[in-house]
Amino acid sequence: MIEISFTKMHGLGNCFVLVDDRQRQVSGSVDTAELAIAACDRNFGIGADGLILLQRSATADLAMQIVNEDGSAAEMCGNGIRCFTRLAIERKMVGGPRLTVDTPAGLIRTQLLDDQRVRVDMGQPGLAGPDVIVEGEPPVHVEEQGRVFTFVSMGNPHAVTFVDDFQFDWQQVGAVVERARAFPQRVNVHFARLVSRTEAEVKVWERGCGVTLACGTGACAVAVAGAVEGRLERGPVTIALPGGPLEIEWQENNQVMMTGPAIGICSGIYCFEPLGDESRRFR
Repeated sequence: MIEISFTKMHGLGNCFVLVDDRQRQVSGSVDTAELAIAACDRNFGIGADGLILLQRSATADLAMQIVNEDGSAAEMCGNGIRCFTRLAIERKMVGGPRLTVDTPAGLIRTQLLDDQRVRVDMGQPGLAGPDVIVEGEPPVHVEEQGRVFTFVSMGNPHAVTFVDDFQFDWQQVGAVVERARAFPQRVNVHFARLVSRTEAEVKVWERGCGVTLACGTGACAVAVAGAVEGRLERGPVTIALPGGPLEIEWQENNQVMMTGPAIGICSGIYCFEPLGDESRRFR
C-alpha cells in the first residue's frame, strides 16, 4: 500500500484529484493510469473525473499531467488547469498570481484573479489537422448520427453540434460520436442550444469520462464553433454548462480566453494498493 497526499477540487462540478508530484515520487513509483482508475472510482476510490499531477518543468513554472478516469491520457483540460492554477498559487509552489503551465497541448498562461476565479489564455483554436480529424479543410463540418458537427481543437479534439432542445438521447449520440472514425484519438462531444447571440446552453459528453457537469476546453470549442457558424458573437459570451457558466472570449488576435471558478473540496491521504490488473485499465 502506498500513501499519497491529494487535494480534490472542482471547476463547475468537473472534479479532479490533484497530487503534488514535483519530486516525481508518484509518477516515478506507480502506474499513473492504474492510479487514476483507482482514485477516480466513485465507489472504491476518492471519486473524480480525472487525476492531475503537478510536476516540475524546464520550460514553464510547472507541468501538468492529466489522466482521465478510464486511465487514458488527456492533452488539456480547461477546468483542470483552473484547479491546478489555484492550488499551485495558494500552496505557494510559485510566486505571484500568474502561472505558466507546460501541458501536452503546449504552454498555457493562467492568472488567479482577486475574486478567486481563474483566467486562462487557452491559445488559438484549430479547425483542421490530424489532432482534430483525419482529413478536411477549415471550417470542418461532418455529419455523424444524422447531425452536423463542427470540429474544433483546443489542444484536444471537440465535436460541436447546435440543437433546438435536449429532448433526445444525446448521451447515446455522444457515446457513438466519441469513437467515430473521423476522430483518430476519440473526441469530446458537445450539444449546444442557443439562448441568445451571447449565450449558449451546453450538454457535455467527455472523451474517457462520459457525461460530465462541465468541460472548459469544450466551452471554448462551442464559442469558436458558434462564431465560425455565425450563431454567436465573437466577443465575450457565456457558455452555460450543467455545473455553471464560463465566460469565453475569442479575441481578435485569435487567442481564446476562459474565465471561471476553481473550488477546493477536501485534502487527505489516499491509500493506493496497486493491483497490476491490466483488465481494469479501460472500463
